[in-house]
Amino acid sequence: MVETYPLSDFLIYLSERASEGDHPCSLPSLSGLSEQMDISVTRLREQLEVAKALGLVEVRPRVGIRSLPYKFAPSVWQSLFFAIKLDHKYFEDFLDLRRHLEYAYLPQAVEALTIKDKEALQELIQRAWEKLEGRPVRIPHEEHRKFHLTIFQRLENVFVIGLLEAYWDAYEAVGLDVYADMKYLEKVWNYHERLVEAIVRDEFEDALPLLKDHFDLLMDRLVC
Repeated sequence: MVETYPLSDFLIYLSERASEGDHPCSLPSLSGLSEQMDISVTRLREQLEVAKALGLVEVRPRVGIRSLPYKFAPSVWQSLFFAIKLDHKYFEDFLDLRRHLEYAYLPQAVEALTIKDKEALQELIQRAWEKLEGRPVRIPHEEHRKFHLTIFQRLENVFVIGLLEAYWDAYEAVGLDVYADMKYLEKVWNYHERLVEAIVRDEFEDALPLLKDHFDLLMDRLVC
């Protein structure tokens, strides 16, 4: 028998509103929703908490309940966080998925970048080197995350973007943003700098091997 995963009443309600073109939007109060959906406030409140965790709605004082534009990352992160706490190997598996995603989508992603996007990548490179060469040295993790996500930001695929965003949350959760020796960081940002140079020149055939070498460097760090 194929296992199925039942949908909550509130999720069905949200999807129906969205299919009618009413999304994102303000929603009735809990009592109003309870009456419309014919379920108890207690049960509805539980389902609302799940929807919040999935990034589907927000609840703010004096504003009320509002549905949000769809993002895939929150739902991925909920499950991924649990997985990597069970076993670090799940992070390595997800890294492998992310690696294949970036290989596959790099040409399409780079082709969609604007001149301003490419300038932003160059600025991130500059900021990273300023941190690495400063006194005291600072780890350019924020720049690292923004660097990779900027490359793929123009893809019109919410699922690819969501998986990549969830990867960076996992990267932080396992502590890879906290410390690495200077030689490793210098190698990483050398690869990034060369990758941006290839992207600016629209030389995809040079960009892909650089991305592969960059990932190999990260895998070596995990093994060590």
